[in-house]
Amino acid sequence: QLIFFHDHALLILVMITVLVGYLMFMLFFNNYVNRFLLHGQLIEMIWTILPAIILLFIAFPSLRLLYLLDEINEPSVTLKSIGHQWYWSYEYSDFNNIEFDSYMIPTNELSTDGFRLLDVDNRIVLPMNSQIRILVTAADVIHSWTIPALGVKVDGTPGRLNQTNFFMNRPGLFYGQCSEICGANHSFMPIVIESVPTNYFIKWISNN
Repeated sequence: QLIFFHDHALLILVMITVLVGYLMFMLFFNNYVNRFLLHGQLIEMIWTILPAIILLFIAFPSLRLLYLLDEINEPSVTLKSIGHQWYWSYEYSDFNNIEFDSYMIPTNELSTDGFRLLDVDNRIVLPMNSQIRILVTAADVIHSWTIPALGVKVDGTPGRLNQTNFFMNRPGLFYGQCSEICGANHSFMPIVIESVPTNYFIKWISNN
C-alpha cells in the first residue's frame, strides 16, 4: 500500500512537472502580445481550482493509508523497544524473561561480510508472515525506531509508549537506524531485524 501510494503521488508530480515545464519552454518562443489584456477571470479560476482538485487526489489516499497504519490486527508477537544513549534494548512481551541489549558492532570487530555502522551484536528475530506489534519508548532522550524497508518509523519518547505494527512477507535482514538526533553517538545505534520462518522463530525462543 505504501509503495502504491508512492507511485500514485509520483505520477501526479511527473504530470505537473511536465505541464509546467512545457508551458515555461513555450513562453520563450511565442510572440503573443496584447497591450489591453489586463486580467483573465476564466484562466485564474482554472489555475486555482485545478490544483485544489489535484491535492484532493493526493490527500484522500494519504489519509486512508494513515488510518490503515494505525490499525493493530491481533498481533502474533509483541516486541518492546527501549532507546538508550546509545543503544537499543528489546523485550519480547509475550514470553518470560526474553530481553537483551543491542549494540552496534565496532568497525575493528566487524566480520568480512558485515555492514559497517549497521550490524549489531544482538539482532531482533521475528517470524515472517505474522502481524508484529512494536511498542517504542525511551529511557533518557527522544529516539526514533526506524526501518525504511518496512515503512516503519516510531518516535521513542521518555514517559510515553508509542505503538505501530508491520508485516514481513519474506525472510531476510532488515536494517534501520535511530532517526532522531539524540546526542553525540546518534549515528551509532542501528537496528537489525532478522525475518525467519515461524518454526525457526519457535526454536530461537525455546533456546533463549
